This record gives sequence, structure tokens and C-alpha cells, in this order.
Amino acid sequence: MFFKWVLAALHLLAFGFALAAVLARGRALRRLRTDDARSFRDVFVVDNIWGISAGILLITGVYRAFGGVEKGSFYYLHQPLFHLKITAFVAILALEVIPMIALIKWRIAFKKQIAIDTSRARRFARISHMEAALMVIIVIAATGMARGNMLS
Repeated sequence: MFFKWVLAALHLLAFGFALAAVLARGRALRRLRTDDARSFRDVFVVDNIWGISAGILLITGVYRAFGGVEKGSFYYLHQPLFHLKITAFVAILALEVIPMIALIKWRIAFKKQIAIDTSRARRFARISHMEAALMVIIVIAATGMARGNMLS
């Protein structure tokens, strides 16, 4: 029982950190200045927090749904709101691919003190805000599931 509680708490806390971090990344990307090393560090720090919390969400979510600690995979696989959650999460992952690769390249260039092309920073900021909106959808779907699937 205690393990389920801790797992659920980690999962929910990860949502809070992930949402805050992805919104902060969007803001940091909008404020990014090529002549300011600190603004790059700000982007990298919140991007790290976003990545770690997304990883925790994925691990705890998969374990809760399919690890035999909650209601069981049959329950989740037959819940329309669970499908909405997974669809939104997959959309976040799809949106994240290009910014993630770009930010990895930026980190490498930053460490090597090579000029960084930040022309896509505003686009990545918009993507971050779209991801935040999708996270809100996930939370709404989760609360619906907790209340007994309001769509049935």
C-alpha cells in the first residue's frame, strides 16, 4: 500500500515539475540572447528539469498502469480517457523530438564555445507551450479516470 502511495505521489509531483519546467523553458527560449551565456544556461537548466520529470512521468506511469500495482492493464486499456492521456503524451514526445535534438546540439556548441544558431528558439518556445497545453489535457483526463471515467 505504501509503495502504491509513493509511486502515485511521484507521478503527480512529476506533473507539477514537468509543467513548470516546460513553461519556464518556453519563457527562457523567448528571452534567449546569443550574446548572453546565462540565458543559454537558463534554457539548459529548465530543459534538464523538463527531461528528468518527463522521464519520471513515463517510468512511474508505465509502472502504475502495467506493473500490477494499480487497477491492472485491462482496466487502463479499456478506458477512453487513458487513451486520451496516451495520445497526448505521444503528441508531446513527437513535438519534443526536434527541440530535443537542437538543444543537445546547442549544449555541445555551447561547451565548445561555438556560435549557436538560435533562429528556431521562438518556434521551440511555441512548441514548449503546446506541450504544456497537452500536459493539462493529460491531467484533466487523469482526474476523469480517478472519478470513474466520465465518458462511459
